[in-house]
Amino acid sequence: MPNSNRGMFGRGNGTITVIEEPVMRSYRRKAKIVFYVTWVITAALAATVAASKWHPIIALLTGLACGLITGAIAGATVAAWPVLRAIWWWAPETILTGSLVFGWIELADHTTLPIRLAATAAIVGVPAAIKPVRSCIHQVTWCLVTRHRIRTCFSEFIITNRTGSLPLILWARPTPVGERVWIWLRPGLSLDDLHNRLDKIAVACWATAALADAASASNAAFVRVDIKRRDVLGGTITSPLLDLIKSGTPASPRDTAEIPTALDLPQVAASDVTPIRPTPLKRPDHPKTPAAASPPAPAASDSSDITDWI
Repeated sequence: MPNSNRGMFGRGNGTITVIEEPVMRSYRRKAKIVFYVTWVITAALAATVAASKWHPIIALLTGLACGLITGAIAGATVAAWPVLRAIWWWAPETILTGSLVFGWIELADHTTLPIRLAATAAIVGVPAAIKPVRSCIHQVTWCLVTRHRIRTCFSEFIITNRTGSLPLILWARPTPVGERVWIWLRPGLSLDDLHNRLDKIAVACWATAALADAASASNAAFVRVDIKRRDVLGGTITSPLLDLIKSGTPASPRDTAEIPTALDLPQVAASDVTPIRPTPLKRPDHPKTPAAASPPAPAASDSSDITDWI
């Protein structure tokens, strides 16, 4: 299409591209393969089971029919997976919007205008007045925003596979410092690809920092991303000891005259100083070498002459 026909939010004549054409072609090709494989396998198994009770021709036709139905369901699921994934991405917003619209229509059909205004004021005013409810809504809103911002990161600057299929953003929950998002990576991506782009992810999510870590010890495709928006360690923590002091207790002044501020040596008498003399070190005693023992004299027999030895 010429550039003059491009709209601000879409391509060509104002259409918005939700799923890219290469992704659709890839999934249509996969859907055909899944259809024929499921048809053949299911037909063979169903015909084998039915042949034990019915005529072989009837069992074969029954197996082909069961395989056709099962293969069509499997192929349609694979072909519609990009659409189902897009519906999953926008499922919370869709459910919330649909609930508000349906609830307003039902309220308008069964109540009057003052009651509708009072109900609207209560729905909007009560969460805004109660701080825990307001904080919970604020955290859930940031979780929804973070899911879409991370999906934008994968679409814009994180490497994808050959067909351009994006990872599946599973769910998100609030943390004391921000949000935690679980992601199922597609073939062509790894945890190292996220580690090399954490600074860009933090910028895209309007956060101060981002961390990525493996979420499963047995599957490298299951990862989690922690988005940090605030530092909980920098807040002021009040001491609970102040609540133990009774109200109206007079504050006793502290005498600071007896508190030494420095060491004044002239004020110390010489008699108060006990000298500490070092203990001299003793040289270890070496063991003395014993004298060599003289050989024993030979024993004399009863018949020998011992006069020469005397």
